[in-house]
Amino acid sequence: MQSLSRRQFLALGGAAVVSHLATTAPPCYAAPPSFPRWIDRQSYGPFQCQATFPLSSLTPLFQELSALEQELQRTLAVPPAAQAVDIYLLENKQSHQKFLEQLYPHVPYRRALYVQRAGRGSVYAYRHRDLAVDLRHECTHALLHTNLSMVPLWLDEGLAEYFEMPINQRAFGHPHFKKLRWNLRFGMIPNVESLEAFQDLNEMGGAEYRFAWAWVHFMLHGPLPAQRALVHYLADIRRGNPPGQLSERLYQAIPDVERQMVLHFKHLRR
Repeated sequence: MQSLSRRQFLALGGAAVVSHLATTAPPCYAAPPSFPRWIDRQSYGPFQCQATFPLSSLTPLFQELSALEQELQRTLAVPPAAQAVDIYLLENKQSHQKFLEQLYPHVPYRRALYVQRAGRGSVYAYRHRDLAVDLRHECTHALLHTNLSMVPLWLDEGLAEYFEMPINQRAFGHPHFKKLRWNLRFGMIPNVESLEAFQDLNEMGGAEYRFAWAWVHFMLHGPLPAQRALVHYLADIRRGNPPGQLSERLYQAIPDVERQMVLHFKHLRR
């Protein structure tokens, strides 16, 4: 069976798993000592990576991931990672699935997985054609959660969707653009309040990921007050201040925010 692309995977409900699953499904550490056999270990910025294959071919990708930390600081004003992030890479899907079944027997299998346990994030993935997208997505989750005690589900996924693309494709090159244009044409853009209602990843499919990404894109590339609302919202979370709802901040900053969001994509030009 041909491997699904990440887009197809999300459309079928295979969304990334975030930190709360680790608390509901504690890991089992009784894996046989012969599996897996880590043959390479490298450090790249905040990431501590070990793999069952040589990592030399992935050096450019990990250099990009190290730069992702700086990009989050620049765009979201979040500090550098407070703790290291562990990355575990397996050779193929079969070994990856077996490993995760041993560690997290009660968590549904995902192609790429981020969990947080005891304040430290871990990312599990395997080598395939979309590994770079998977790692940028999951490592965005990991970097955010090293400094933020919580991030609303829709925003967490929207940010990860945005930063999963290479830096030169984030503003204009995401695959979400094509379907979003049709959504805009038929007025199918949910407001932020509807996204804030999601509490479980199983409630989010491909469309919900796309809309979460669209609102993040608007906040990062639209009117400056929208970006300020996002930055101040994350800052309050980091400082332990009650953040309230991001939707309320957006309406205060831009009273006609939904209209402005539609106009943002309608007039977006390279």
